[in-house]
Parts: sequence; C-alpha cells; structure tokens
Amino acid sequence: MKLKHLLLSMMFAFTALTSTVQASVHEAPAAPAQEEQVYESKSITQLLGSFFETTGLNAMVNPEEGVKNGHGEEMSIFAQSWGKLIMFIIIFILFYLAIGKGFEPLLLLPIAFGGLLANIPIANMTSDHGMLGIIYNMGIANEFFPLLIFMGVGAMTDFGPLLSNPKTALLGGAAQFGIFGSLVGAAALSQYTGMVDFTLKQSAAISIIGGADGPTSIFIASALAPELLGAIAVAAYSYMALVPVIQPPIMRALTTKEERQIVMKTTRKVNRLEKLIFPLIVIMMIALILPDAAPLMGSFALGNFAKESGVVDRLSNEMQNSLINIVTIFLGLGVGSTLASDSFLIAETLGIMVIGLLAFAAGTAAGVIMGKVMNKFSKEPINPLIGAAGVSAVPMAARVVSKVGSEEKPGNILLMHAMGPNVAGVIGSAVAAGVLLSIFK
Repeated sequence: MKLKHLLLSMMFAFTALTSTVQASVHEAPAAPAQEEQVYESKSITQLLGSFFETTGLNAMVNPEEGVKNGHGEEMSIFAQSWGKLIMFIIIFILFYLAIGKGFEPLLLLPIAFGGLLANIPIANMTSDHGMLGIIYNMGIANEFFPLLIFMGVGAMTDFGPLLSNPKTALLGGAAQFGIFGSLVGAAALSQYTGMVDFTLKQSAAISIIGGADGPTSIFIASALAPELLGAIAVAAYSYMALVPVIQPPIMRALTTKEERQIVMKTTRKVNRLEKLIFPLIVIMMIALILPDAAPLMGSFALGNFAKESGVVDRLSNEMQNSLINIVTIFLGLGVGSTLASDSFLIAETLGIMVIGLLAFAAGTAAGVIMGKVMNKFSKEPINPLIGAAGVSAVPMAARVVSKVGSEEKPGNILLMHAMGPNVAGVIGSAVAAGVLLSIFK
C-alpha cells in the first residue's frame, strides 16, 4: 500500500509540474521571427562584375580613399595603383639579380619574394595576423634574426688569417670609415639640401650600410629607425650582392699595376689554442669597453667558440647549416615585408640608396688606401688590394680581391690574406654598431 501511495503521489506531482511549464511557455512572448534573406538572382554579367570587385586588379585600377594597409595606416591613391606596379618592377629586377646574375641569391631571392607578397592588394599579409607580419614580429622587430645569423656566420668563420697577420686588422678598421663618413653625409644631406629629412638616429641607422653588413644593418635599423628598415636592408644586401661590380673599378683606380701584382708571403700557422682563446678575449673586451655591442659580438663569438672547441661538432654544424638556412628564409621574408609601396616609394628611400652606395665606395677606398700606406712602411710586402676586403661582406669581398689579384698576376692567390681584413671588418662593423647604440641610449 505504501508503495502504491508513493507512486500515485509522484504521478500527481509530475502532472502538476508539466502543466506549470506548459503554461509558462504559452504566456512567454514569442521571439520575433528572423527575417529570411531573399536571394536575388543575378545575371552572368553581374556575377562576373561582383567577382572583379574582389580582385587585386580592380584594387589597383580603381583605388579608393581610406584604404588601409596591414598596419592600419591609410594608403595614398598612388601607393595603391602605380606604386604597386613600380614595386613589382623593382622586385622582378631583384629576382633577375639573384637568379640571372647570382648576386647573393640566398638573401635577395627571399627578400624579393617577401616584397612580392607584401604588395599583393587586399590580402594585407603584413598585418599582425598575416604571414609576413607574424614573421616580422617574430624576429625582425625584436632584432632576434640578425643575432642568429651572426651565430651562424661565427661558426663558419676562421680567425686564423687574422691571427697569423694581426696588422691586417688595421685594414678592417680603415674600411669602417664608410660608416662614420656616411653618418656625417646623411646628416649634412638633411640639414643643407632639404631633399630629405633624416633625424640623427635615422642617419646613424643608414650609415651602417657603409660596412656592407646586412645583419648589423637590420639590427641597428630595428633599434634606431624601424620605419626605414626596408630601404636600409635592401640597400645593404643589394650592395653586398654587387660587391663584384662595385669594388673592382675602385680597387684598380686607386692602385698601380705593380701594386696589384705584389705577392704576399705565406703567413704562419695558427695553433688551436689561439683560435680558442681569441673569441673569449673579444667578448671580455666588449664586456669591459662596449657592452652595447654584446648582442652581436656575443652571438658571433658563440658560433666561433663552438666551432673551435671541437667538442660540439653537432651544434657547430647545425649553426653553419640548418639554423642559418632556416633563419635566412625568415629574415628575407621579414625584410621583404617592409617593401610595401606605401613605405618604400618615398624620397628618403632614394636618399638611402645614394648614401649607401657612396658609403660602401668610401669604405672600399679607405681600405685600399690604408693598404697602400701599410705597404710603404711594412718590411713585408702588402698588396693594397686586400684592403678592399675590410668591408664586412664575408667572404664575397675576399673572393673579389683574390680574383682581381689573379687577373693582374696569374697564380697570385690573395684569398687567405684578404680573409684577415674581411673578418676584422665584421668585428669592426659590430663595434661601430655598438658605438652608435651607446650614443643614442
């Protein structure tokens, strides 16, 4: 009986609850019905017109006011139309130099392709959530990629030629004249001509182009003048790629045939302990005198120390191969992302290209002139051509010196002699960068 009463009670309670819920549902106001979207039929012509409005061709042919780039900044009508066309032409010239002429293809090709992607209308690949924007923020904006490049370069560098003939470091130092000369030139161009308006920070960032050191140029530009990064990086890497074109005429103009035919004596063999201690000495000197150069020289010394230690070949090989190759891809695309028409096609860009060329030529000339002076006062003959390798384009500048020397006197191999000032130039440009950073700190 108790069970029967319990079941009846539960049935009445369930019935009452159901009735209450139904009543509340009926009393609740009905939600407004959503308006159904009515499909409007379109003709084939109208469909094609709608499709054309979404194309990049339409964006270039019919630019509009108020269109923003990937950074949320409004683009001019010129930047949306003719600017894109001009940039495509510049980019295909870079492709030609990289593929047709073989000028630094490992860098010029990804930079040019990054520029191609950056100028695609509508896609906004340079935005913070776009492919190029992510790469840029990942390693360019925070100066990380140049440091990884320096690590790989350090692992591939042999300080033997410099240690066996330390006085060649003076040639690397003389070639840095291009950096400080272009700093003064950029500042003077802004102050006295009115053609461009570079601040002192921007002039300092531009000046590093004179050392023909791409990673250092990016490092300094990111810190001092990120708005000019694209033009500075392209100028630096373009002139690095054009070393075989720019340097030989300067070298021949400043030297006599007899000087170019000078045969230098074989230098002594450097033992392993010297090579092992040298990067540590460099770091300690940086720590005591110029800490602002520590990021660049620290990465460079780490790569070299790992190589010379002989106990971490796996790490050294990765730095020389996989790491530097992967970073080069990202670095090139990140730099290329700054080649958008609205940021590259400005008067300042032309000024940067001109100043960079003059700075690079001045650095080459200063190295050769120092070589001539050292040859006059040195007991051992010094071929002044090796002074041209004092710029930081490793090892391209040293190869060009050797090629010009062998053309003047077949069999005269200057490559190892030129590597001394070439390596010194890398250190010199990093030190110059540290000096500039410390000035504007």
